[in-house]
Amino acid sequence: MMTPSPEDPVESLVRHATDNQVSWLTLNRPESLNAITPDLRELLIQRFLDASADPAVRAVVLTGAGRGFCAGADLRGGAAAGERISGDIARTIRRGAQRLIAAVLDCEKPVIAAVNGTAAGLGAHLALACDLVIASESARFIEVFVRRGLVPDGGGAYLLPRLVGPRRAKELMFFGDALTAVEAERLCLVNRVVPADGLEKTARAWAERLAAGPTRALALTKQLVNASLDGDRATAFAAEAAAQEINMTTADANEGVTSFVERREPRYRGR
Repeated sequence: MMTPSPEDPVESLVRHATDNQVSWLTLNRPESLNAITPDLRELLIQRFLDASADPAVRAVVLTGAGRGFCAGADLRGGAAAGERISGDIARTIRRGAQRLIAAVLDCEKPVIAAVNGTAAGLGAHLALACDLVIASESARFIEVFVRRGLVPDGGGAYLLPRLVGPRRAKELMFFGDALTAVEAERLCLVNRVVPADGLEKTARAWAERLAAGPTRALALTKQLVNASLDGDRATAFAAEAAAQEINMTTADANEGVTSFVERREPRYRGR
């Protein structure tokens, strides 16, 4: 049963509903292709923190209202900035775009991006930070920063090389060309491309499979994979062993082993 969030002016920037232990987060500024304002960003960060901590939530789907997924940061509010002090921009990026991307990467539940349209700039990085990406045939991914004379932010130079390699990442960031959903799938930026009318159905099916899975094992697996490219083999092996040690204390791990021995389907409870 869907449980919608209250609709006050700020809360409505991100529509929120929980269904079958899946938290559905919908960016809700369709008139601006869901461009990210400070209020929207802070609300979205809080939604990911809440999902991470809530035992009743075992998977998250992120999508956009209207014809776009997310056009990136809404630059209109900062266009008329006055005199800047050295460090202001870096501080803004750290406290803003980077915190948002970190909230997705650090969420302890698997996160699916259901990309329904254009994902540009920070919006593209928001999708790519998710664990799985399902794209509508109409989706487009654009590293738009170079078109504005800007350096990529929101973790783009961290995420893209890890997904496509440094040479392809430079091509995308140097030219800023739009990638179709099919091209993005070919580059492994997207897991699946589906017709527009099948996007929600596919995202729901995947999310509900994840929500029925061993939640803590998935969280630990996510941490291991996300950290795997940042350290050496010894560090990765140590982290893997520690994760397995932690996971074996969970009820779901016990259920998984017991169900195997008893030759039945496991019944995971997220604990």
